[in-house]
Amino acid sequence: MHRPTPRPSMAILALFLALPGHAGAAEFLVRATTVPDMKAVFGQVESRIVVPARVRIGGTVRELSVGQGDEVKEGDTIAVIVDDKLALQLDAARARIDALGSQLDNARLQLDRAQQLRASGSGTQASLDQAKMQFEVAANQVAAAKAERTVIEQSAREGTVVAPATGRVLTVPVTPGSVVLPGEEIARIAPGPYYLRLSLPERHAAEIVEGADVVVGARGLTQASDRTAPAHRGRIVKVYPEIVDGRVIADVEVAGIGDYFVNERTLVSIPVGKRSVLAVPPEAVRTLHGIDYVRLADGSGETDVAVIPGERFEDGGAPRIEILTGLHDGDRIVLP
Repeated sequence: MHRPTPRPSMAILALFLALPGHAGAAEFLVRATTVPDMKAVFGQVESRIVVPARVRIGGTVRELSVGQGDEVKEGDTIAVIVDDKLALQLDAARARIDALGSQLDNARLQLDRAQQLRASGSGTQASLDQAKMQFEVAANQVAAAKAERTVIEQSAREGTVVAPATGRVLTVPVTPGSVVLPGEEIARIAPGPYYLRLSLPERHAAEIVEGADVVVGARGLTQASDRTAPAHRGRIVKVYPEIVDGRVIADVEVAGIGDYFVNERTLVSIPVGKRSVLAVPPEAVRTLHGIDYVRLADGSGETDVAVIPGERFEDGGAPRIEILTGLHDGDRIVLP
């Protein structure tokens, strides 16, 4: 009995249509593309503004409320400086005010008596004028003593050191119990904004331009071109006109580095020229047994060609992967 030949299943048919070399596969024409030539250099995080918190009086550090790396707000108390002599001077000023106050009371009584005697006709005008003068002198002495007391109280209040700006504490060169003089630094505060300072060899001076884009690697001195490391972009905002020790200095603005340590280093890829490359879409490269291949279409059919891929980049918003060897300008690549 003749049996009908079984038809291929839909799964086998779909697998056949997905095989490389099918007539419906798309092609990509390889053309030379000009891309920036990137150089990896170290960038150092710096703050454009570093504000010192200084003491206004000399004395001993009684309290210290911040440490290196702390975040502070403008007006926060950083330290308290105490000068024991100020307390003694304040007691002396108060005692002098009390003594002068007694002299003022006595001068007021003498003035009242002289005015009464002058009104009754038994006192002289000279006695009245002298009593007025003594009263005015005593009143002025009391006012001067009170002003001196105010100065001493203000000096005592100036022992409180406050943060001059909102930012991160970089250094605290004193400890509780340290003796400080007026004008010494209690802390250095970096309010930002933060930027990257680059130092490149002199041979790249002509290629570095303001406004160029750079790629900043992740923290921990990670290569900026590492595919697995998160990277973000920055922009060169200033190129210094002076070459120092054979190095060109440039500043890069990068968003999101406010949590970095000041003086922390990170790898930055910076454009120092241009070069011509051959590139294909990433899906055109397939790996088999550790070797990368692309499918090349020519007049005789399709051939798998071993290639060596390079860096990834974007060409007009489309992802591309550089091919170092194995392809030529004008080759047609079969895409999966």
